[in-house]
Amino acid sequence: MKNSVRAGLAGVLACGVIGAALGIVRDDVGSDDDSTPSKGPYVALGDSYTSGPRVPDRTGIPVGCDRSDRNYPTLVARRLGLDAADFHDASCSGATIADLSAPQSTDDGVNPPQLSALSARTRLVTVGIGGNDIDLIGLIKRCVTAGAVYFATGSGGGNGKTLPGDAPCRGQYVSGDTDEVRQKTDTAGRKLSRTLGEAKRRAPHARVYVVGYPAILPADGHGCRREMDLAPGDVSFLHEKVQQLNAVLRRRAEAAGARYVDTYRPSAGHDACSASATRWIEPLVPASPAASVHPNERGERGMADAVLYAMGA
Repeated sequence: MKNSVRAGLAGVLACGVIGAALGIVRDDVGSDDDSTPSKGPYVALGDSYTSGPRVPDRTGIPVGCDRSDRNYPTLVARRLGLDAADFHDASCSGATIADLSAPQSTDDGVNPPQLSALSARTRLVTVGIGGNDIDLIGLIKRCVTAGAVYFATGSGGGNGKTLPGDAPCRGQYVSGDTDEVRQKTDTAGRKLSRTLGEAKRRAPHARVYVVGYPAILPADGHGCRREMDLAPGDVSFLHEKVQQLNAVLRRRAEAAGARYVDTYRPSAGHDACSASATRWIEPLVPASPAASVHPNERGERGMADAVLYAMGA
């Protein structure tokens, strides 16, 4: 018995150390009392980083939302022991913050306003949104195109050498004090604040968690050419834009009384330019079942773990 107790305490301490290292804030407070983590009914809102397109198997209606039965909301619901009646995944690929409040047309069906899934019964809400408001995936793909030109024209230097400061894509979006992507990010933040207020009105007893974006690209500008063909300076530029988006999501979440889930720190080193056996995010040409520049099954599991730890579950 003593050995079992010691082992249990060691496990608890290890979890605490890991959580501190990852920078994840636990929520050991329930929606109705101060002793248990939030549980269902659970509603998941969000875009494709939430729905998990092309991660087998596809589930839900409309089919055009491309929800996976292994996305992080489903994994969270399973871990919490929720049955189908207490779990509603309203996420949808391509969703913007506006689509949380209005119907979203997809290639195969219309997704109702995601906020319509909330009610006074709801006790847990996760929100993963904002990337499409700044056209994040489109931005990355355009930077890959710029990178291909950069290397093809010899701008990357001869004899395999590159110029680390070169960022042809950055120059298309940043001029002097004007940063087009940052402006879109700030606008997205204001929209999110209004949406979180509406979520609170519809589900006044729910704990709301705003889930940030994982590490899509490394902080270091080198090492991405093989997978993404990005100019070194643009790798840093894109990494900075994801960090800015996460910072705005965190700030707006906290201001609205919601909790922010940091998926970036646990995913660092598992970006789209890392080894295929350990990456969470697939590159432009996926090696594992997932949409281009989106989480694979490993990534969805990692995001689920971050949410569950933040909840104290």
